[in-house]
Amino acid sequence: MEQSVTFDLELIKRYDKAGPRYTSYPTAVEFNENFTAASYKEQVKLSNQHSGPLSLYFHLPFCDTVCFYCACNKIITKNRKHAEPYLANLHKEIALQAALFDSDRLIEQLHWGGGTPTFISHDQMRELMTVTRKHFKLADDEHGEFSIEVDPREADPETIKVLREIGFNRLSLGVQDFNPIVQKAVNRIQSEQETFAVIDAARESGFRSISLDLIYGLPHQTPDSFAETLDKIIAVNPDRLSVFNYAHMPERFKVQRQMNSEDMPKSEVKLEILQRSIEQLTAAGYVYIGMDHFAKPEDELAIAQQENKLYRNFQGYSTHSECDLIGLGITSIGSVGDSYSQNQRTLEDYSASLEKNELPVFRGFELNHDDKIRRVVITRLICHFYLNITAIEAELNINFEAYFSSAYPQLKQFAEDGLLTFDKNSINVLPAGHLLIRNICMAFDFYIQQKTDQQFSKVI
Repeated sequence: MEQSVTFDLELIKRYDKAGPRYTSYPTAVEFNENFTAASYKEQVKLSNQHSGPLSLYFHLPFCDTVCFYCACNKIITKNRKHAEPYLANLHKEIALQAALFDSDRLIEQLHWGGGTPTFISHDQMRELMTVTRKHFKLADDEHGEFSIEVDPREADPETIKVLREIGFNRLSLGVQDFNPIVQKAVNRIQSEQETFAVIDAARESGFRSISLDLIYGLPHQTPDSFAETLDKIIAVNPDRLSVFNYAHMPERFKVQRQMNSEDMPKSEVKLEILQRSIEQLTAAGYVYIGMDHFAKPEDELAIAQQENKLYRNFQGYSTHSECDLIGLGITSIGSVGDSYSQNQRTLEDYSASLEKNELPVFRGFELNHDDKIRRVVITRLICHFYLNITAIEAELNINFEAYFSSAYPQLKQFAEDGLLTFDKNSINVLPAGHLLIRNICMAFDFYIQQKTDQQFSKVI
């Protein structure tokens, strides 16, 4: 795979429509309440038959202050005691989930997300990890990938030391933008000094990977101002970077109404920010992994992509495709057996389920045969920009052209526009198509072909 990207402004403008990010296929908009806790337990039985390692995701929803751009599931409070009953329920859920899975299945991945996971105290962090280890068999530090999302405003060097002591070896830091005017507009005042102090502490504590998250398209951003932030980020040499496109949807997310729409950069400015960001990062030696992600060539993500072992799940790109994912906490999404499931979305409903010793499954989706075929195709395209049609036909027992006949007119258009090449043996996404990989995947998405209304953000 040619690990590069070509920025073709005309093509991007033509193809810049709404589309899924494909952290799953089918996407979460297809989840329904016909999928229950009983459905989930049947899928766990299927998962145990297949055996293999597991991944755990914990959602810790609390934040001290609200960032106006945020579209995550969070609870804003300054009262730290609000975490106590939630953690007690989370401990219950851990026990209920662990009882369903074969005890010899190894946890190779673990991730705390939010919200702000470091909202909870050091003792609460230690206890949560102790309870997890009591009920699940975690891989050792060398083989396990244990990550946490950290807000540098909610973590000092002592916090980072504690996280390393209890088993975390990967750190993801939210930065978004260092420009003080932008920070004030989005209600996230975060100094360079406190951010870099956390990075220094992580390196001193022996974290083996540090990832930073940025957002482009925020109020008052310009290509020059964002380039300044990026220069400062490159100077501290993170292993991975995410440069997300901010999706301004105030009709869906009330908190975004706190920002003035007139202060948002125009689409052509956003595109210039993106183009310059790609140029800066690739010039600094980072590999464009796909979507919004960049990594050093020696990083596990880049190596997995080169070896055709990269995978995508609800946390983004991953190197553990063989792991079923167990979601824990409110709104968490799991992927077990041939299904996706999502937990209750409010503290009240979550607590009510666990008080009855019931799994807090709110909704989900059971994949049919067609879903699984399309998931393979979409996942490999979005991870590797390449599809071996001959291998897919043998693996899935299909005639590719006949099965996906409705996609071929779109493939021909993509080819005419220089996004990809294809023949009877393969599809190869060209550098001009890397930024538009979501559009290419949509050609194979059964559900999106049936819809006229799009519930997604723009692809660029």
